[in-house]
Amino acid sequence: MHLATIDIVVVAIYFVFIFGLAQYVSRDKAGAGPKNTTDYFLASKSLPWWAIGTSLIAANISAEQIVGMSGSGYAIGLAIASYEWMAALTLLIVGKFFLPIFLKNEIYTMPQFLERRYGPSIRTLMALFWLALYVFVNLTSIIWLGSIAVTKVAGIDQNIALVILGLFALVYQLRGGLKAVALTDIVQVALLVLGGLVVAYLTLDEIGAGAGVLAGWSKLTTAVPDHFHMILQKGDPFYMDLPGLSVLIGGMWIANLSYWGFNQYIIQRALAAKSLPEAQKGVMFAAFLKLVMPLVIVLPGIAAVVLAPDLAKPDEAYPTMMRLLPSGLLGLVFAALIAAIIASTASKINSIATIFTLDLYSKRRGYVAGRDGEDRHLVMVGRITATVAILIAIATARPLLGASDQAFQFIQEFTGFFTPGITTIFLLGLFWKRANEAGALAAAAGSVLLSWGFKVMAPGLPFMDRMGIVFLLTVVLAVVVSLVAKQARAGTDTIDTASVSYRTTTGFNVGAIAVILILVALYATWW
Repeated sequence: MHLATIDIVVVAIYFVFIFGLAQYVSRDKAGAGPKNTTDYFLASKSLPWWAIGTSLIAANISAEQIVGMSGSGYAIGLAIASYEWMAALTLLIVGKFFLPIFLKNEIYTMPQFLERRYGPSIRTLMALFWLALYVFVNLTSIIWLGSIAVTKVAGIDQNIALVILGLFALVYQLRGGLKAVALTDIVQVALLVLGGLVVAYLTLDEIGAGAGVLAGWSKLTTAVPDHFHMILQKGDPFYMDLPGLSVLIGGMWIANLSYWGFNQYIIQRALAAKSLPEAQKGVMFAAFLKLVMPLVIVLPGIAAVVLAPDLAKPDEAYPTMMRLLPSGLLGLVFAALIAAIIASTASKINSIATIFTLDLYSKRRGYVAGRDGEDRHLVMVGRITATVAILIAIATARPLLGASDQAFQFIQEFTGFFTPGITTIFLLGLFWKRANEAGALAAAAGSVLLSWGFKVMAPGLPFMDRMGIVFLLTVVLAVVVSLVAKQARAGTDTIDTASVSYRTTTGFNVGAIAVILILVALYATWW
């Protein structure tokens, strides 16, 4: 596949426009002075709901979702959409129960919450963990899978694609930080959804042999009926990836709560909201967008089973389906794919810079965010950190992910070693005042050791079930250790939960009911 001149022009216009828009929203306001840490890392705590909702999706939906989930749709089928649909329900829980505590206590990073709730040791440990995870797993996977798509579509060398994607994402947000990312994500998400729907439409039309998308849908469901079950049964070749009811009542909840509720990369957008109601409207908007995402990223992969049944790797499904696009439209959809990669990469870079600067560097050097002179220095450190992080990711992407057939599933299983402990630490920290730092550290260590033990001793246990079991065990471990260990001195826990109100607006409640009813209908239809 090669891009025609009109396609190259469309992509070039996208690059120029989105870079210009990012620099425009990043400009320093007259009389406001240079950016401080709140401006750079939390967008001046002024994000509106639409920016929060779209930025949540833009941060989440990238190459690992579009290319990776389409690949899983090719291999597994519609069941992989549970990651999207169950995320919508998770976002409702985050909005109603987690955000009120975080915003009430003016939290700006997840490690900061851990220190204020438990103590400094757990903050440092988790900050180091998240930095390693973000750089060597998440950031590398985004640019690696993105480079696959760029190579397939544009025909350029994959190493060159890696460098272009990584460096453009860096310079795109380097000046403005989170504000540059969040306020341009409305454009990125609009382009992403439009491009994905175009690909889905054309693939169904191709399957329908010109009789329309409804005819194509009917032929697709008839041709590959095994790809249209949400709940896989034992004996299914992909049961180990999506083990039956565990996607509804088991381990997927652990992964989702950790990702959407306690992940700096994601929650940072809501922490930058101008108010709690605005943050809650933002996560509700994101929940509705998650309901339509399978049309954009899973359906083309399923269609590829019919249109390109002999792919060497499942992750080639989405780029292959883009070959159906005529010139001009190919450029638009290609720009949409790049938009998703760039937005997610820029978001990850900014979160890495935030955690390193505010949770490690400033604590070690004794700097205080907001203090004259030190703020500018911390912003500079954040920019240097962002640069170093993307250079490391570019250099390590191929060695880490080059041999993976389904990168999305690789990421889920790897992070599954840690997510039970993370979910335990935060849930107990939010809702059980007796939990202490000793219990939190025990949960963190126990999560890794127990997960590794189950993987070695019970290799036939699906990783999602393993996450659920390890979560229950780490909860017990954290509770026991917290009860036995000496309690921290008074004043260590500075998180206020007593005065937090969990009341939500009528609009939020109506939206939540609508999301739940849609989910019930989807699962009832495709069970």
